[in-house]
Amino acid sequence: MIFGKIDFINLLPFHVFMKRYAKTLRTQQSLHYHKGVPSKLNRAFAARRIDAAFISSITAKNCRCFGVGIVAQQEVLSVLSLPNADKIDADSATSNLLAQILDVHGEVLIGDKALRYYYGGGEHIDLGALWHERTKLPFIFALLCTHHHTDELRRLSRAFIATKVKIPYYMLMDASRKSALSPEQITHYLKFISYKVGVKEERGYKRFMQEAKGRGLNPSLGAVRY
Repeated sequence: MIFGKIDFINLLPFHVFMKRYAKTLRTQQSLHYHKGVPSKLNRAFAARRIDAAFISSITAKNCRCFGVGIVAQQEVLSVLSLPNADKIDADSATSNLLAQILDVHGEVLIGDKALRYYYGGGEHIDLGALWHERTKLPFIFALLCTHHHTDELRRLSRAFIATKVKIPYYMLMDASRKSALSPEQITHYLKFISYKVGVKEERGYKRFMQEAKGRGLNPSLGAVRY
């Protein structure tokens, strides 16, 4: 199985889980990673160059998913609009669309670079917080989806949601080195991210898709298939 891997801090708990989950010889032999930013993995997934990945929620509407995503219940810290001239973040699809739906103008910044900006104290609007303020719903930024291996991904997803992931010190320090964020900033940030897609999260997702369709930003409204 070729698995798309995004090296953003928000997926660090999932990568820790996968490292442990892939202990069996069969899984280790069959699992390969294809790294990239969300927009790149969206294209690779659509072209079926990868079998499974966390796909931007705006592009996951007709994909096979398993109740796992990157979710902000309120604030997200890593999806920001900066008070600059309008500019999209080429790494993202969903976040750019969210800014349009919220009528927020400025520079969209996502991922670890957004976190560095946030912890640097820069002026910003947190798009996750603004979404919750207006809808009282969580926001799903990405969903774990697959083309194949549905039984395997279903088992993996259930195991991940049921597991309380503790990040080993060496992996935390490695993430700190790569992201230029302190271990304390990383652990603080991860408190704002959840992964289970339940009823309320699904309501937030449907609201997002409806808002997008209503503005003509997403012409075909479909359902996520579990």
